[in-house]
Amino acid sequence: MSAQRSYKTAARRVRGLGAAHTGTGDFIVLRVTGIALLFLSCAFVVIATSLIGRNHAATVQILGSPLVAVLMLLFIGVTIYHMWIGMQEIIIDYVHEEGSKFLLLLGNAFFCVAIGVACAFAILKLSFGV
Repeated sequence: MSAQRSYKTAARRVRGLGAAHTGTGDFIVLRVTGIALLFLSCAFVVIATSLIGRNHAATVQILGSPLVAVLMLLFIGVTIYHMWIGMQEIIIDYVHEEGSKFLLLLGNAFFCVAIGVACAFAILKLSFGV
């Protein structure tokens, strides 16, 4: 049996393709969302500290304002997406049994969607007063 010879360079074999063929894309997404979270987390801390000591009506008024609602929705969305991709990478890297991996990836997706929808619903309810 003869060994097959490959004429591709090492860079050509690995450029953008990991075992799941998404490694580079996920790496870039995690870095971009991480940078976005630096700024959105600062906004979240400012908003949260401004609510300290306020009564319920004032808190609802601040969180219901359009700018604050948009910032909070962006913070929630980017955080949930960052968490989803990060946990997905951990599960793919460290869980080796296919059945367990599938169930954990499915659970990760459902958990992220459930938390994201619940948080977004709360902000939208405050914002629109429904």
